[in-house]
Amino acid sequence: MMPYPAEAASRVKILVAGDIMLDRYWFGEVDRISPEAPVPIVKVMRREDRLGGAANVARNIVALGAQASLLGVVGADEAGARVRDLARESGINSCLVADEDTPTTLKMRVLGRQQQLLRLDFEEGAGELALSKLDVQARQLMADHDMLVLSDYAKGALKNVQSLIMAAHEAGVPVLVDPKGSLYQRYRGATLITPNRIEMQEAVGHWHDEDDLEQRAQALRADLNLEALLVTRSEQGMTLFSDAGREHVDAHAHEVFDVSGAGDTVLATLAVMRAAGLEWFDAMDWANRAGGIVVGKLGTSIVTAAELSGETV
Repeated sequence: MMPYPAEAASRVKILVAGDIMLDRYWFGEVDRISPEAPVPIVKVMRREDRLGGAANVARNIVALGAQASLLGVVGADEAGARVRDLARESGINSCLVADEDTPTTLKMRVLGRQQQLLRLDFEEGAGELALSKLDVQARQLMADHDMLVLSDYAKGALKNVQSLIMAAHEAGVPVLVDPKGSLYQRYRGATLITPNRIEMQEAVGHWHDEDDLEQRAQALRADLNLEALLVTRSEQGMTLFSDAGREHVDAHAHEVFDVSGAGDTVLATLAVMRAAGLEWFDAMDWANRAGGIVVGKLGTSIVTAAELSGETV
């Protein structure tokens, strides 16, 4: 494995656009059951906020030693202000659009003894005015970046995703997409998409064996005019489909503690490595290593350049 390309990564500038959310964690102790209902009582001892969704992708990019600009929609509320603060603290260049009529997407998790007991989601789709502002801002920012990364969590920020892909084409900027749902025609013209195993099945149906998967994947790649397609397959590793055919890396045997945000880390690593000049296969290899590290951490987390460098020893 080649040494971590720290110097090349430091020159990389990536624009991340998509669904931004705040991940809020309440950690506590559980030592009794409620007399009101058969549920545990959590005595909250600590609270922590983390960047989620597209913001977590940007945070991972910065942690890998590259530069990231974050474009998305947040509400004019406490959660939106918290996203701005955390982005600034993480060294992310924030280009956020404020939506006066829509709250920031918030995921609140309650944990007892490091186990998630409950998750509360607060979310609404972004308004049309905010989406128009996002589109205009994207076109202004595009030429100053080496790559556009689109993080789709189906919360509405990428409703006009085709417009963003076209703007990137006009600026000569590659586009990496973490897709959502099964209607992949909306990502036509992207450079690469990174569906996980379940998302790939939703898009092309269940495959019978590896040859069948390759045929379906290459057909989808041709239909969407993609340079490459990367399927993340959890314990089965990752498989890349391109003009070179099928290339695969096995998963790293780390203990899986929490898969929250693992796709964000994989996407961020893939983008940094590719923008730093690596071939798709080598970029996938680094992304696979990063994914193996982050699933061993609690909650929405990052992988640093130092951690990845240590993986090569």
